[in-house]
This record gives sequence, C-alpha cells and structure tokens, in this order.
Amino acid sequence: MIRSGDTDGSGDTTGTRAKAGTIDVLVVDDDFMVARIHRAYVERVEPFRVVGVAYTGGQAIEAVEELRPDLVLLDLYLPDLFGLDVIPRLRTAGHDCDVMVISAAQETDTVRGAVRQGVVDYLLKPFDFEDLRPRLERYAAQRGRLLTAVVRGQADIDRVLAGAGVPGPAPVLPKGMSVETAELVERALREAEGTLSASECAALTGVSRVSARRYLEYFHGTGSAEVSLRYGVAGRPERRYAWRA
Repeated sequence: MIRSGDTDGSGDTTGTRAKAGTIDVLVVDDDFMVARIHRAYVERVEPFRVVGVAYTGGQAIEAVEELRPDLVLLDLYLPDLFGLDVIPRLRTAGHDCDVMVISAAQETDTVRGAVRQGVVDYLLKPFDFEDLRPRLERYAAQRGRLLTAVVRGQADIDRVLAGAGVPGPAPVLPKGMSVETAELVERALREAEGTLSASECAALTGVSRVSARRYLEYFHGTGSAEVSLRYGVAGRPERRYAWRA
C-alpha cells in the first residue's frame, strides 16, 4: 500500500497538504500502472486528493482504517478478495466512506450487487479522464448537498436525495440544444461567485446572450438553477441565475 507522501517507485509522491473542503480518496487496483493512472486522474479534479493506493482487498481494508478516506475507488478483481466483499467488511468495521466501483466487470448480477451495497457510481474499464471527471464532480456536488442540507420538510429531503445513487441516463435536451453548450453553461453557474445574468453567462461561455438565456431557463425549469430578480431604476427587473447547491 502507498500512503500519501510515499513514493511509488517512479520518484513522484502522492502527498499534498490537505485544504479545507478536500475530498480524500483511496485508489484500489491490483495493477500498479493502472492504479497510478487512476490516481493521476483523480488529482486533476478539485477538490479531490489521493491519500493512498492499495493493491489488494486486505490492503484496502487496512488503508481505510488508517487513512479514513471520504471516497474509495474500488476495483473488483483483486487477488485476495472480490471487490464487493470488501464493502461489507468496511461497514462492519464502522467505516462510512463512499465507494465508487471502477472495474471491467459488467455482469448484471455484479452491477446489481454493487447497487444494493450503496455504491455512489460504477464506471467500466477502460476509461479515460473525461469519463471519470464528470462522475467525480457529480459526487462532489452530491456530497456538498448532503453536508450542508437543512431539512425543514419533504421538499428539502427531496432536494437532498436528488441525484443520489448510481446516475441513470442523462436527460434528453430540448431540440436545438447541445450537450457541450449545456456543460459550458452549467460550469459557469457552478463556478460563479453569486448569481449570473444571461449577459454575464454569455460573456463567460462565448455563446450568444439569447442562447445563454435559453440554457439558463432550461436549468431553472429542471430545478437545477434558482432565479432571483434584481430591480434597477427603470425597465424590467433583471433575471439572475445561480446553481442550486
């Protein structure tokens, strides 16, 4: 097992000083080079930080006990244990870390077993950075929603649970809208400090104001964005948008 700060034999290290809000990750894979690649992918996404790498199920259990990660990226084909057998052992030991499966296993029973054990996502190998990145970002958003939730009633519970579990297919966008532009607008909203107007969003994304307004209204319609009104000295109030955290 490699802990944060240890070298992996290539001269680089996994260790960095933790920042506030950091999500600590344990990478578990029996292939040394694959584990190294996955670790590099994870560390390219804020606010994730790899605190260790394990190569067997036994090492994974020991590493969780020692390092207390928030998220485990778990391969299933390990030399000593099947990956899904690691999860109940972690729960029995009192560890509540989240688990994201990364595996070549695509048998229906295996996927069902993973879902029953509460994995937050399931990503098939081989994959590249652009396959993993949105799943980590989605996990971080859901984790933030859980940590900051204030429950006053059913609507708050529904909002917290929105998007929980293994994600299903992405919603179909209305005709004339593209996934690429939707991702640009979503990212602008997520990264904004405060609210954005359609004009400000257009400037940030490089699309026209009309297009920006259409995507912003789409996110508002799906419940992903909030709208507030800013009143000026004259004319209609300005609609301003914020991502619903």
